[in-house]
Amino acid sequence: MNAPAKGTALAAKVQNTAVSAMTEDQLVNILRNSLYPGAQTDSIKMVLGYCQAAGLDPMQKPVHIVPIYDGKLKSMRDVVMPGIGLYRTQMSRTGECAGVTEPEFGTDTTETLGGVEITYPQWCKVIVKRLLPSGQIAEYAATERWKENYAMKGGAEKSVAPNAMWTKRPYAQLAKCAEAQALRKAFPELGAAPTADEMEGKEFDGQVIDAHVREVTEEKPALPTMDKEEVITRYGTDVVDDKSGEVTKFSKKSLIQQGDAKAQTLIDFLAPRCALTNEAIAEIQSWEKK
Repeated sequence: MNAPAKGTALAAKVQNTAVSAMTEDQLVNILRNSLYPGAQTDSIKMVLGYCQAAGLDPMQKPVHIVPIYDGKLKSMRDVVMPGIGLYRTQMSRTGECAGVTEPEFGTDTTETLGGVEITYPQWCKVIVKRLLPSGQIAEYAATERWKENYAMKGGAEKSVAPNAMWTKRPYAQLAKCAEAQALRKAFPELGAAPTADEMEGKEFDGQVIDAHVREVTEEKPALPTMDKEEVITRYGTDVVDDKSGEVTKFSKKSLIQQGDAKAQTLIDFLAPRCALTNEAIAEIQSWEKK
């Protein structure tokens, strides 16, 4: 097997795979034209980095590139998430898997969601068996509910109807979610990251991925607005003794005017606590000597 070309350290470090001798550019081109059509180069490199760190073969597609719209950045970005195939691979490598049961489904329910009539199983149960050092076989069961897992269309209309995949494969999609959960329970040392199938339409690091447009939307309540008048009332007025007329506590405005504090320091302090209007920011900045 030929050694990788100079300058392709990433490709050279991919361990225990049949493609370890390829250059990084070769790997990127192959993956873009086969497993990840149309994906950006940086996103495919994220896949290679993930596989390198975990000792996985990128040609087996152990992870998925999930495009989302980040509401903070106001742009699309890709996230690498494991697939159910990765969990199966990791489980197999332990040599301790004693089998996985066929999915067991609950009673069918027909319901109209977001104007779409769909028949789905109420729940799905999967059991993963693990051979323990004592020689005993332990069973780890996971039961997942369809209504708690299905991916919504979302979009501008915020539709609660299931997306195309969950409409077409209501049983298979739920089965993958149940199996992934059972695998995590049986082999917790292999990681706790949810799969791409589970994450679509669900919370992602405190945010929500819209399954249709893959838009990240904030769940946290909006920060209260602080305008110019409130800034002056709270931080621009000294505390004066009613009897003596002397200042007993200097305001932030006075401290900034005297050079004992910075306007930007106050602005930075307020930023995570409230939404300052442009007039409020300008008012605070005017307190500082030019």
